[in-house]
Amino acid sequence: MILFLAARPVTAPPVRPASRRPRLRSRALAPYRRIFAVPGTRAFTAANLLARLPMGMLSVSAVLMIAGSRGSYALAGAVTATGLAATALVGPWTARMVDRHGQARIAVPATALAVLGSLSLLLCVRHGAPDWTLFASYAATATTPNTGGMSRARWAHLFRDDPAARHTANSFEQAADELCFMLGPVLATLLCTVLFPEAGTAVAAALLLTGVLLFAAQRRTEPPVAPAPATGRPRSPLRLPGLPPLLVTFLATGAVFGSLEVVTLAFADGHGIRTAAGALLALQAAGSCAAGLLYGLLRPPTGAPPGSFGAWGTAGRRFLGCTAAMAALMLLPLLAAATGSLAALAVALLLAGMATAPTMVTGMGLVQSLTPPGRLNEGMTLAVTALLGGIAAGSAGGGWAVDHLAGAGAAYGVPAAAAALAPAVTLLTARRRPNRPAAPVS
Repeated sequence: MILFLAARPVTAPPVRPASRRPRLRSRALAPYRRIFAVPGTRAFTAANLLARLPMGMLSVSAVLMIAGSRGSYALAGAVTATGLAATALVGPWTARMVDRHGQARIAVPATALAVLGSLSLLLCVRHGAPDWTLFASYAATATTPNTGGMSRARWAHLFRDDPAARHTANSFEQAADELCFMLGPVLATLLCTVLFPEAGTAVAAALLLTGVLLFAAQRRTEPPVAPAPATGRPRSPLRLPGLPPLLVTFLATGAVFGSLEVVTLAFADGHGIRTAAGALLALQAAGSCAAGLLYGLLRPPTGAPPGSFGAWGTAGRRFLGCTAAMAALMLLPLLAAATGSLAALAVALLLAGMATAPTMVTGMGLVQSLTPPGRLNEGMTLAVTALLGGIAAGSAGGGWAVDHLAGAGAAYGVPAAAAALAPAVTLLTARRRPNRPAAPVS
């Protein structure tokens, strides 16, 4: 028996093939690993996320703080609208100073002034100062720099010769925007309701100042200051061919965001579940965030021979496709609200959000391709300003529709109409754009 066993050939156990899932996952995430392998990118990204989170906290905190102490949502809304209008006026000027003098030299004092405005608002509310002081204090926060734009400018400088990496970076930045605007209101509401009404504003101001200081300290990734033009005043990005129509599209996209928020709040309130409104809006932001990250894994749109989209080439056609998808998906909340089912509306909002991030990523890439490097922050801030203007108009339009149409369900026609405007403007202006060779865009 022993001899038989000894003579029996010994075979190695079968080798199981290694799981392909980790390898596929690793390959899928390779574009993101590649951009964050560059020294300094993780540090400035973490600091910028810290500075960007208050963007989703400040207005909500101000509304809760003012309405809680003065008992007037009308006053709270007017104060935040004043701050929004001031930001639209001051934001491009601040961005121009950033382009002209550098991120660190301008962002830090501009942020300090904005933080002082927030603290002034807090103290005025706390001690019962006259209403006009609230408007003046919140208007001072308009100097808050466009932190997302400064981060995108760093990526554009680091990967100026790599369109694929710029596309991935822009997709990540858009997903980060959605994440901050998804978590910011939740955190602000929690702080203002659990602790005390001024807690949201205080924490947001502290996060903003800390984040910008840490971001400005990352000097090795800061883009260089563009040399001043030899003759005359530098040309405003608003006069660049192709940019004004693109800003109109951003305006329409902002109207989608503003009206969707107001109508969803009214719909939830009409069904007696006001507390669920935040969760419904978070689903829309979550869909956009996920779509933005997945969009970054696709091949970027590149330049193409002149065609019906002239200088935009393939990127213009993809932008038209993204805006058309946004218009189609924004019909889903309107159809779901007609059923009266909150579950159906939740699914519809999740799906509707999946087209907004690709639209924003491609649109921001076009802004970068149209704007000279020395005016990049200003160009992207103009896009953000157009978004803010659209949000304000959409909020007003959505509120009017809720009051004058047959319930909040029918008011979902406002974001659907605003979304339909975006591809219409894109298509009309693209056909009028002169044909010329295209530059790669991210």
